[in-house]
Amino acid sequence: MTGTAVRQVAGWEALDSRGRPTVGCRVTLAGGGTGRVVVPSGKSTGGHEAHERRDGGARYGGFGARAAVASVNGALAEVVTGLDAADRTGLDQAMVEADGDEQLANLGANAVLAVSLAVLLALADQAREPLWRMLGPRQTVVLPRPMVNVISGGAHAGGALDLQDVLVVPAAPTFSEALERCARVRAGTAQVLRRGGAWTDLVADEGGLAAGLPTNEAALAAVTEGACAAGLEPGRHVSFALDLAANQFYGDGRYNLRLEGESLDATAWTERLAQWCERYELISIEDVLHEDDWAGWSGATRRLGDRRQVLGDDLFATNLSRLRRGISMGAANAVLVKPNQAGTVSRAEAVVREARQAGYATVVSARSGDTEDHWLADLAVGWQAGQIKVGSTQRSERTAKWNRLLEIEAELGPRAVLWAPGR
Repeated sequence: MTGTAVRQVAGWEALDSRGRPTVGCRVTLAGGGTGRVVVPSGKSTGGHEAHERRDGGARYGGFGARAAVASVNGALAEVVTGLDAADRTGLDQAMVEADGDEQLANLGANAVLAVSLAVLLALADQAREPLWRMLGPRQTVVLPRPMVNVISGGAHAGGALDLQDVLVVPAAPTFSEALERCARVRAGTAQVLRRGGAWTDLVADEGGLAAGLPTNEAALAAVTEGACAAGLEPGRHVSFALDLAANQFYGDGRYNLRLEGESLDATAWTERLAQWCERYELISIEDVLHEDDWAGWSGATRRLGDRRQVLGDDLFATNLSRLRRGISMGAANAVLVKPNQAGTVSRAEAVVREARQAGYATVVSARSGDTEDHWLADLAVGWQAGQIKVGSTQRSERTAKWNRLLEIEAELGPRAVLWAPGR
């Protein structure tokens, strides 16, 4: 048995940041390297994601993960024990084949990802290298630009807004300065909302402000005013982004805005977004349309994508074949990368590579039900993804990722540069 062969796999049930069960896993290699991980889980999920395995029944409201843990300790441990962890793609493929379903519906994507990630972390531990360096050793290290949640709605905040998130995207010379600008915008926006009578002490799933507002556009206006209140100039110091999660307000072929009392077809909804782009410094719009409206996405990309990211999340579901279809159709110009959508690290990494080769921007993303692990930050750096989206600047499962990036920046000093378009 080689030193990088898998010697032991152990799984357990853990909790994510919403108090729902998820899967923890520890992998030990023959050479002594150990990787430990607790995988995240999403709430705003698309129909094309890899499938988690849940227990059903009364326990934890049906969200128990004991069956997925049994997959880790049983079928998956049997498959990977003795395999060479250095062949990560081959090991991941062996688990996919053992499941028998491309979306991992049998053993569970939460189980498969837990093993896949733990193997990766064990390799880094055995090599005595930071994970990011093992993935991409290079002289100049590009740190991802943060996209930070300021106001939440949709599934992240009990439907306070129809759209899911309004985010701030900073322009700054360093990562630490960029993150500080984001924190200032969040604080400034909270002041603006409080002056308007909103209660901002409670936060949404990803740490954003969960304020009831009369319209969806009012959230954009509030964040813009919050930036100004913080002494930052929109378009110069900061810009903004939207995560629409359009699946959630789509029905009967239309986009139904509860706050405005309107029902729009894809063309009218795209034009509404174009109007917002004219009024606000929007540089990224995510999940513009329903996940299966390919023709609509192509049209929206032509209409909106000349000067900004049209970012596919549910559209692509970190799935290589769906990304290739989007590239061929000119649907979106950027892809959100969530490892648990793909179900294995190597499949997510392949999406990053393909997207970059096609000229698509990449954004590595956390989930609403995340954990205190910080491996996602290392993936974003090692893959040179360019952008990262993990929520707001509050809640420890969010700050764990920001703190890891601050640590990498401090370690590297001037060898670390912040990503900017074209870099």
